[in-house]
Amino acid sequence: MDQDAFAELVEPHRAALHAHCYRMLGSVQDAEDALQEALLSAWRALPGFEGRSSLKTWLYKIATNVCLKAIERRPKRVLPVDYGPPADPDQPPAPPLEESVWLEPYPDAGLELTAGPDARYEQRESVELAFVAALQHLPARQRAVLILRDVLGFSAREVGETLEMRPAAVDSALQRAHKTVDERLPRQSQQTTLRALGDTVLRQIADRFIEAWERADVDSLVAMLAHDAALAMPPWPSWYAGRQAVAAFLRAVPLAPGTRWRMLPAHANGQLAFGHYAWSEPQQTFVAHGICMLTLDGADIAGITNFGTPDLFRHFALPSSLH
Repeated sequence: MDQDAFAELVEPHRAALHAHCYRMLGSVQDAEDALQEALLSAWRALPGFEGRSSLKTWLYKIATNVCLKAIERRPKRVLPVDYGPPADPDQPPAPPLEESVWLEPYPDAGLELTAGPDARYEQRESVELAFVAALQHLPARQRAVLILRDVLGFSAREVGETLEMRPAAVDSALQRAHKTVDERLPRQSQQTTLRALGDTVLRQIADRFIEAWERADVDSLVAMLAHDAALAMPPWPSWYAGRQAVAAFLRAVPLAPGTRWRMLPAHANGQLAFGHYAWSEPQQTFVAHGICMLTLDGADIAGITNFGTPDLFRHFALPSSLH
């Protein structure tokens, strides 16, 4: 089989494999690297593929093991709320960390995928920020077991063959993984919240948020926040807890007098998201600043996470600047 034929063979699985690598690694950029390595390994190993398992299962085995090796080489990815205590809004935020320890957002494109009948989580739910963040607290093999079983709907036998574990060991690892993840998940998924609100209300929330941010109207933004709302902005480790602290930080830093912003709607992790653009005086244009995601509690904003990594914009089909 030539490379073109192989590419055509694996293409129906590419998007799902990429999302799988993201859940394992917590980084869209690491997921890209892992997927490329996995497909190259699959191409090289193709002569030895005997068809005793399905092509899908074989590809996931290769991709999972590539991700397990990647996890061994680097620290786990987290959000600022898992990195340290909340910051004092009266103090300057801590400088950004140079090491890659932060979870990254994931574009929604390609997530309308089917899973097996035994899948516990629907596809969009399985990339929500809280869920992916919780996964990163699992040991690597437990993480793989939970994703393969609960997200992809693999049987215990298939997971055992993928990870070279006995089915009983798979079940034991899954139970331990459930305990850790369930302790870290909110009482209600974002998908449940978004469905309950409906598209009309969600558009209103998004429009109000964009309008208030672009006008630097802190009072209007604060009125949208839940009482215990949190704001984080990786790669800066500082984060702020509570409506009052968030308001103080907004007034002091991103929405201080003289700041100018533009925003575009985006689609990330199955949640409300925006591309943030900050005015650049030297360039005389608005330049990419960060991917901002909202976590809702009912119609209130419970969390604002602004991933200040302009390199991510290309994954979301967002322009690098706005004129």
